[in-house]
Amino acid sequence: MSTAPLAGTSPWIRIADARDHLGETVEVRGWVTHHRSSGKVQFLVLRDGSGAMQCVAGLKDVSAEDWDAAARLTQESSVIVRGTLRADARSPGGVEMGLQAVEIVALAEPYPISPKEHGTDFLMDHRHLWLRSARQQAILRIRAEVVKAFRDFMDREDFLLVDSPIFTPSACEGTSTLFETTYFDQKVYLTQSGQLYQEAAALAFGRTYCFGPAFRAEKSKTRRHLTEFWMMEPEWAFATLDDVIALQERLLVYTVGRVLESRAEQLRSLERDTTKLEKVKAPFARIHYNEAVDRLRAAGLSFEWGNDLGGTDETVLSGQFETPLFVTNYPAAVKAFYMEPDPADERLSLSCDCLAPEGYGEIIGGGQRMASLELLNRRIAEHGLPQEAFEWYKDLRRYGSAPHAGFGIGVERTLAWIAGLDHVRETIPFPRMLYRLHP
Repeated sequence: MSTAPLAGTSPWIRIADARDHLGETVEVRGWVTHHRSSGKVQFLVLRDGSGAMQCVAGLKDVSAEDWDAAARLTQESSVIVRGTLRADARSPGGVEMGLQAVEIVALAEPYPISPKEHGTDFLMDHRHLWLRSARQQAILRIRAEVVKAFRDFMDREDFLLVDSPIFTPSACEGTSTLFETTYFDQKVYLTQSGQLYQEAAALAFGRTYCFGPAFRAEKSKTRRHLTEFWMMEPEWAFATLDDVIALQERLLVYTVGRVLESRAEQLRSLERDTTKLEKVKAPFARIHYNEAVDRLRAAGLSFEWGNDLGGTDETVLSGQFETPLFVTNYPAAVKAFYMEPDPADERLSLSCDCLAPEGYGEIIGGGQRMASLELLNRRIAEHGLPQEAFEWYKDLRRYGSAPHAGFGIGVERTLAWIAGLDHVRETIPFPRMLYRLHP
């Protein structure tokens, strides 16, 4: 693909499309990543966001003015180059440009990120520039594929996108991990989940989902936590816990397969062991919470029945399986107030977490929602939440209540697992963590 040429110039193309223009004289606009000269020949490597290309100019190939312009180029200077494309297996992307003209758009100052090793804090302080590195671009291309896979899958499953609000007057799971703000003369919160609103949408449309940012004021510094992250949350009327577990399974198989097919180049650049991803096939392992307790104790952990699973617990359990693992029927006391009780044991809930393999922990949480108004009133009181804040939510039980279920899947944790990353801070363009708000 190319755009219309500028007046008196060659057509402007993207580097990714260079193979379609071999033998043609074209224009490329981008930034200098490398520059070297042998005296009579100059070599430039440019990136334009779609790929990288080597450009070569001999002393007699360009005007004296353009030769001098090329010689002055510094790393990350923005340029417009024109030349003829030819195949060259040694060049990035297999295509090289024989330079004919060089136009400097902006000469960059000495670039702070050099090939030498930099500490994490330095790179995070310069995140706005670190995004230009090949590794970060590979990660964010995979992220975009994961997001697109989520949306395409839900559309294919006939779920309707219905946006949930960011400002909420009430808490989905209590206020202890919410960011409070002022909404004119009222106290409101940044959403930690769009679920409650999706329940309303699902009882209108049957199958819905929302996709957007969520905020949790957890004072956690683990490699799995961000204070601002992105989440997709489907909700399904008349569905049971088993229905949404099967939906999660189909979603993950589809998403992993899509990334393996469409982002193989980026996975290779990250040195991801894709043989582990190729094992993500249905059916996934599924264990009851009681079995999880037994497995943890057998592994030497002094785990007390009734506790929620911590990061170490999730790592031990998921390490026993090659596919994602479903842990079901958690104690009601460690889950949100709206979870439907387990009819086989009212101490438990019809809930489920999906744990990614290789120690990446929980990537999905969900379950069946409470259908009884009487029980919902009781649970809201038990959790010390204000009844009046949930009157609209209780209307969903007053007017045509029905069984329904759903879940939330985090983009960043899912991406960290698929891309094989050590920390979620690399999974989002500008991470927000306990001690990280800039840039």
